Amino acid sequence: MRTRPFTLLSAVVGLTLLLILALAPSAGAKATDLSDVARALKQSPVYVHPDAADQLSKAQADALADKITKADKPLFVAVLPASAQFPADGLLNNLRTQTGVTGLYAVRLGDRFAAASDRAVMPTQSVRNLVNSVRTPGADANTELNNFVDQALPQTRGSAPSTWSGVPDNGPRAPVAGLITIGALAAAAGATALTVSTRRRRRQEREDQEALTKLRTVVDEDITAYGEELDRLDFHPGAASADDAMRADYEHALDSYDQAKTLMDRARHPRDVRAVTEALEDGRFSLAVLAARREGRPLPERRAPCFFDPRHGPSATDVEWSPPGGQTREIPVCQADATRLAEGRDPMARTVDTPDGRRPYWEAGPAYGPWAGGYFGGGLLPGLLVGTMLGSMLHTPAYAADYGGAGFEGGDFSGADFDSSSFGGSDFGGGDFGGGGGFGGGDFGGGGF
Repeated sequence: MRTRPFTLLSAVVGLTLLLILALAPSAGAKATDLSDVARALKQSPVYVHPDAADQLSKAQADALADKITKADKPLFVAVLPASAQFPADGLLNNLRTQTGVTGLYAVRLGDRFAAASDRAVMPTQSVRNLVNSVRTPGADANTELNNFVDQALPQTRGSAPSTWSGVPDNGPRAPVAGLITIGALAAAAGATALTVSTRRRRRQEREDQEALTKLRTVVDEDITAYGEELDRLDFHPGAASADDAMRADYEHALDSYDQAKTLMDRARHPRDVRAVTEALEDGRFSLAVLAARREGRPLPERRAPCFFDPRHGPSATDVEWSPPGGQTREIPVCQADATRLAEGRDPMARTVDTPDGRRPYWEAGPAYGPWAGGYFGGGLLPGLLVGTMLGSMLHTPAYAADYGGAGFEGGDFSGADFDSSSFGGSDFGGGDFGGGGGFGGGDFGGGGF
């Protein structure tokens, strides 16, 4: 008698069933350590420990998880009791390690709140800014977590991990027999899912290259403008009036120019552009410091560049402004544009090519997100752009032009193979997350150990 070939599908199904039987806890089992929390977060974006259920109800947790799942972003939220079972020191880093998925992790520990992220998902400073903006002593968990998630989702890069079912689950696990059936069906659908994923990735690569082509034109203009500014600079390091501080500022400005050109030559993805405009912003600030030293003025504070055109250099003040038909917000502007606005005139806006001709960059679409993100930083940008075309796209899950990052994409499974120095944010006050990085300004509110 001839035996039936042992197909790949049979092997996948068999392995799936074995894993389910090995990993599925009994119905109603409650998490006892961080590994259980990590395992739950692989299945759903929100986990509430049974001993912290009074902080976030099941209905509230389900609504929060549904919001994250629909946004298709790798954002993980855990609500844990303040106990020796979950020591604050190193908690976020350990949770990231055990979950093994690149993402943004937020933890409500007792009445305290902290978050950290892989840089491929969100820059460290952006995480700190978000945490500080939502963290309020005495705030209830539902309000604090929803405020954080609402502000974080538009800035979070990457997609949700493929292990999420799309249905929040903070209650008892399904019976093992049901899990076996689900596992078998999932294995049978594996080949189709792989095909869809491959097509989606290829489409994304094409869109990324189209976006990079648009960005390259704009960034090359910025680099050229900065180079011309350096050429016009009447400063000679060997002059008698030059001191060491001036020479250091000048050298830094030149280095920023070289760095911007090198980074743009190496850019292969839209997110790579962020580092280029960061270098240009840094160089222009060095020029502003140099000018103040030469004129004997107080050194300028570090401020964001002019919103209307970052080529104007560091902003001098903040003014209220609204785009046509949009809401009013406070934006950083240079002195020349502040004067123009005060006189009722239009500012000197940075325009870019669009299908409808030259338009201000904030009306041009999502391709310019990485360009603006390098100048203004991920935590600041969405607030500046709210109500504009670019701002609207930043606030949708479909927004594809990320702000930066490298290595694993958000939602990818990295296991413990990640550089903990690139995983940061705010902490609980008991040390940093490891990997050689300190966390200034990341203290927590709402009590201490």
